[in-house]
Amino acid sequence: MSPMRESSLDMTRGPIQGRLLRLAWPVMAVHLLQTLYNLADAFWLGKLGREALVAPTVSMNVVFVAMALGLGLGSAGTTLVSQYRGAGRWDLAEKAGGQTLLLLGTLGLVLGFLGFIFTPQLLTALNTPSDSVAQAGIYMRWVFAGLPLTFPFFVYQGISTGLGNTLGPMKVSLVTVLMNIVLDPLFIFGVGPLPAMGVAGAAATTLFCHFTASLVGVRRLFKGGGEFSLSCESLRPHRETLKKIFAIGLPISFSQAGTSLGFTVMMGIVNSFGSAATAALGVGNRIIHLAMAPSIGLSQANAAAVGQCLGAGKTGRAQRSTINALLMVGIILLPVTVPMFFFGDTIARIFVNDGAVMDISRTMFRITTPSVFAFGFVTVLFGGFQGSGFTLPVMVLNIARLWVLRLPLAYLLSKPAFLGTDGLWWGMFASNAVTAIAGGAWFSTGTWKRRSSLSGGSPVLAAGEASQ
Repeated sequence: MSPMRESSLDMTRGPIQGRLLRLAWPVMAVHLLQTLYNLADAFWLGKLGREALVAPTVSMNVVFVAMALGLGLGSAGTTLVSQYRGAGRWDLAEKAGGQTLLLLGTLGLVLGFLGFIFTPQLLTALNTPSDSVAQAGIYMRWVFAGLPLTFPFFVYQGISTGLGNTLGPMKVSLVTVLMNIVLDPLFIFGVGPLPAMGVAGAAATTLFCHFTASLVGVRRLFKGGGEFSLSCESLRPHRETLKKIFAIGLPISFSQAGTSLGFTVMMGIVNSFGSAATAALGVGNRIIHLAMAPSIGLSQANAAAVGQCLGAGKTGRAQRSTINALLMVGIILLPVTVPMFFFGDTIARIFVNDGAVMDISRTMFRITTPSVFAFGFVTVLFGGFQGSGFTLPVMVLNIARLWVLRLPLAYLLSKPAFLGTDGLWWGMFASNAVTAIAGGAWFSTGTWKRRSSLSGGSPVLAAGEASQ
């Protein structure tokens, strides 16, 4: 069986819950694998001191602003491929996939170069703790240099998801994450003739493994065979397809970039409380990302299901997919979040045995854990909007969550209200809760049903495409 047809699911028929789970669990596994690597990375860097742990915490918020553009435009590939698959237009699906790869390959080169050059200015703007500036700069430059080697895997993952195949990307991620976990301590601390590289070693390991994943992913796209396979012809610039990718992907890119910039500003506020608060947030973010695996998986599965169903003209089934995904994520998250609420400080001790970090972590987990439910629901709703191609709500809700709610509340509660770091966590809680309510209300209006990715008599095919 060809790589791109392996475990490919038709989401337009059959039991909805079963198919959502079949498509979601490999995405959950990938997210868990990546988060486990981040936890292992934090564990080893924590052995060098909290200053080393601050380096990836500060750096990744900035780097993800650039990565958000790639992830957003890559998600447009998922939408287009899933809707074209639902309509049975494999030729258009291949064209959409090729144009997404072309666009993200170019974007990775540009953003990686700019980020590498302006790393010192970015660290200054972030108010990075003085005891962590040097190591954060080294880490950030390594990661920016690796952006062109990272973006192609986003394309492979997005196209595969749109086709209904999440098992292939999971297998690639499994191999590269295991490589990462094994190589990480070797590059950080050195072994034999290999010198100790510290934080640079952690970043270099990540870069190498991302390159490996992208190489395998692109090879699979071109070796697809069967009904879907990229070719050199599909990489030739196609104006209309690129316009569609931008129309769908830019709102998500702006959403994620705005979110990342918000987190970057938030990091500046957290940094003002010292490296103990920054380290606590670094550990907390990793644990929360681990808990978000079910939401990420069901969101991507729902995006593929909604896209395929709208492409096939099955609007009612697209809506039932989202409702089922929301119910499932609530059930799954309950046993995941209970340990976080009660044992947050114990979890933090695993990574940094620092009394100040543990004290801050204890309160942070108690306040923020309930909001994981709220953002889990938001994430699944975003998948529904993405699958339809109506991505404006994703941009509006995400940007409002950070810039209208979280940042003002975090600052006001932590500074003028004198709640200190507790004010930061209450800002996080409130912003997620309000966004969940607003997202549910917007989705219930049904506007997404009429605003699928492309115009014309079909939700998928633009004028003229039906006869091509």
